[in-house]
Amino acid sequence: MKRIFTLLSLTLLLGFASAQAPATYYDGTAGLSGAPLKTKLMQIISAGAIDNGYGGLYNGYPTTDTDHYYDNDGSVLDMYSENPTGTDPYNYQHGVKKCGNYSNEGDCYNREHVVPQSLFGSANPMVSDINFIRPTDGKVNGMRSNYPFGAVTAPSFTSKNGTKVGPSTSPGYTGSVCEPIDEFKGDIARMILYFVTRYEDKLSGFSSGGMLGNTTYPGLTTWEKDVLLIWASQDPVSPSEIERNNAAFAFQKNRNPYIDHPEWVQQVFGTQVADTEAPSTPTNLAVLSTNTASASLSWTASTDNIAVAYYKIYVDGNFKTNSSTNTATVSGLKQGTSYNFYVIAADAAGNVSPQSNTASGTTLVDTTNPTAATNLAIVNVGSNNIAVSWTAATDNVGVASYDVYANGVLMGSTASTDTNIANLNPSTSYTIYVIAKDAAENASPQSNSVNATTLVVGINCGVENFETIPANASAYSTYNWTSNGISFTSVDSRTDQTINGRAITIRNGSLTALSAPNGIGDLTVTTQLKFTGTPGVLKIFINDIDTGKTIPYGATGVNTTTTVTGINISGTVDISLVNNTVPANRIAIDDMKWTCYATAGTSETNKAKDALVISPNPIKNGEINVSGKNLSQFDSVQIFDFTGKLIQTVSQPFKTGGKLKINNLPKGIYILKAGTGSAKFLVN
Repeated sequence: MKRIFTLLSLTLLLGFASAQAPATYYDGTAGLSGAPLKTKLMQIISAGAIDNGYGGLYNGYPTTDTDHYYDNDGSVLDMYSENPTGTDPYNYQHGVKKCGNYSNEGDCYNREHVVPQSLFGSANPMVSDINFIRPTDGKVNGMRSNYPFGAVTAPSFTSKNGTKVGPSTSPGYTGSVCEPIDEFKGDIARMILYFVTRYEDKLSGFSSGGMLGNTTYPGLTTWEKDVLLIWASQDPVSPSEIERNNAAFAFQKNRNPYIDHPEWVQQVFGTQVADTEAPSTPTNLAVLSTNTASASLSWTASTDNIAVAYYKIYVDGNFKTNSSTNTATVSGLKQGTSYNFYVIAADAAGNVSPQSNTASGTTLVDTTNPTAATNLAIVNVGSNNIAVSWTAATDNVGVASYDVYANGVLMGSTASTDTNIANLNPSTSYTIYVIAKDAAENASPQSNSVNATTLVVGINCGVENFETIPANASAYSTYNWTSNGISFTSVDSRTDQTINGRAITIRNGSLTALSAPNGIGDLTVTTQLKFTGTPGVLKIFINDIDTGKTIPYGATGVNTTTTVTGINISGTVDISLVNNTVPANRIAIDDMKWTCYATAGTSETNKAKDALVISPNPIKNGEINVSGKNLSQFDSVQIFDFTGKLIQTVSQPFKTGGKLKINNLPKGIYILKAGTGSAKFLVN
């Protein structure tokens, strides 16, 4: 969708855009080019890199791939569904609708290896390297398959945002390829160049797939290298990429050098020509038009002894974005505000021109409020959540978001016309309403109010009898459904078997309850081995971590009901039953239930040790000050939004003290969780 910024998000984004690697990170690269520079970069970005595991990618994505640049709505930033100039065809929230069974676009999202994992046998650490693995729509990911990237003129498949799959029209290759939209061509090029640099010493053992070379240098087939060099030049590094690179460094402890130093793309992979001449100054910069949140610019192109690669655009002296042409639309501006713009030309070697003339413009003013949302209604009530939906408001320009209030307190914002309000107290009455806002922050009257009382937290936090799973199917696939307010997904599974009524049957796969509130204490499950096989066990994973506990199943046709005690993990949890011990067995699962996290079973010593206090509250300047005992013991902390969804994980959070820098957070209530401790904080 069109780029939208709030004042807070613009401030934070400009901070991300200027952030770079630690001062000594690239020591030893001076004076190098070609293969020696590539090898030196491999040594740098390999040293200290950590492997968070394949399952850990979903924990990293809230920090690396949240949309702070286009819609700024907290959704998953997906290269295959993002529409940079209009309305997105669909979007995803982190942790919700993970693939999963898919037939169409928008069904679910998964993990896209930009370099297909089939080329390296799904081996570690490549299979879980977040620097080249992005969250993307499952359907488009599947259509892309394991094809290389190139130009397509007669596509056999085109996604809703314009990503194309079909026969290559790039010189030197005639097989099937995938061509992303222009907005992400440079992103993909720099990810692939990262891969062949980071793993140059392993390339001889990888398959080519039409894209990889089997030698250390350059590590790419000639035709693919030529495509990537063009794309990297045409689509220069964006603030979104810089933000992602910084977040990946925090998560994985290494960086993509071609984002930090775009000039190294040519220095490593291009023709080795010394270029010390800067482009000429761009001239005749003018503001062509403005609206309430953007300005259109044009200027006379610069010249260069080799070529101008792109232009850097500055707003009031701050870097805003790049453009590969001599025109640009600068979005995310405030209404009724005067701005000063200038541009700087850059070539592929990193030489930059003097700045252009300064052009000024004032954005228009929109004073029309949206209409009130109507028909607000309760959809579902749980012990700590209330789901609601409403009929959309209207606006002369467009409704940008809805603020959601419970008992007069702003819980958070959403661009959708439904939401789940989590982090509520059990057995508590709430009055809920929503207020629509447009991009100019004009607010509607409040909607009608609805009242609901959250349920008592009983013995069981979750109960699933599988009666509402998808229609009977004998084909092994991935299926998604929602039951009693909790989303479930099953992998390599079928839906046509029974135990005590309908049951889900997994083969070499898993069953997962996603984002279950109130934690887990004990887990009870009924299992039955179907068809043929031998008795075995299902492993229990919580939040993608093996608990070491198992659920047994007996001989074929024998029901086995088991209660596993003492799992006792707090917070919002993903509960997975995994069959990876005897992959040929097919195990039906029924009557799954679990008790809440047993706070009474936690010693007073542990509770005191993990107590967290946040100050000031509301937080200021995008920084959380946390106090508590033994903070240094925590390997990570998690931040959950008002819907109960994980939006950020911070590794080694208190290594240097009790301050946490956070990604852009819209106004609302959030939960910070560390160990068994948690605390609410407010952003306003």
